[in-house]
Amino acid sequence: MKSFYLTDAGKVRSHNEDSVTIIKNANEEYLLIVADGMGGHRAGEVASSLAVTHLGTRFKNLSSIGSKLDAAHWLNDNVNEINNSILEYAKTHSDSKGLGTTLVLALLTKDYLIFGNIGDSSGYVIKNNKLHKMTKDHTLVNLLVEAGNLTAEQAKNHPKKNVLMKALGASEQAELDLIEVDTKVDGILLCSDGLTNMLSEEQIEKIISEDIKIEDQVKKMIRKCNMRGGTDNISVAYLDMKSGWNK
Repeated sequence: MKSFYLTDAGKVRSHNEDSVTIIKNANEEYLLIVADGMGGHRAGEVASSLAVTHLGTRFKNLSSIGSKLDAAHWLNDNVNEINNSILEYAKTHSDSKGLGTTLVLALLTKDYLIFGNIGDSSGYVIKNNKLHKMTKDHTLVNLLVEAGNLTAEQAKNHPKKNVLMKALGASEQAELDLIEVDTKVDGILLCSDGLTNMLSEEQIEKIISEDIKIEDQVKKMIRKCNMRGGTDNISVAYLDMKSGWNK
């Protein structure tokens, strides 16, 4: 396995509200996480960092995540703890109105692969240098697309495309989508919408098909986003599985 993650403030935002990490525990299980924060007075970076640090620390200290059912319970329990922590922070910090964060994660063991998602950060698997999106965006525009009121093409440039219907810190209960995926894939890629708003899936696929180091692929994605304006923070977590375990 080869992995790399990186976050960048972009060219427009004064600070970075994204957080990202990839953690491997003692049993060589992997947890990839991307969180895109929101809120006043830099509160977004508090929320995203809280989510990533909480999950990353808890996962690293595990000897093993256990079965699929164990993993689902662990993810839901920890995400609800994070949600409560964000709500508590907002109550005690008056300048944190609208505090919250998206969260997308991928949990890989030798037996299963699970994606978790709340918000509009994206999770993909890679097969033969092609991206396959595994997560569903929890946005107003996506609801309109699903209801047949908008086409996917209209949704791309809709003025309300970033209005979230779900996020951590938005309500008393956190509802994390969990999606089980076949482990027979070439890679896993998670990203904030700062990447997907700037680059098409075809443009990302072109970069991951290049015969360069995984670090250079991720850096090139971010560089191209910034060349196109860099209107948002950009975060990428990429696990290349082609080399197999223990590599």
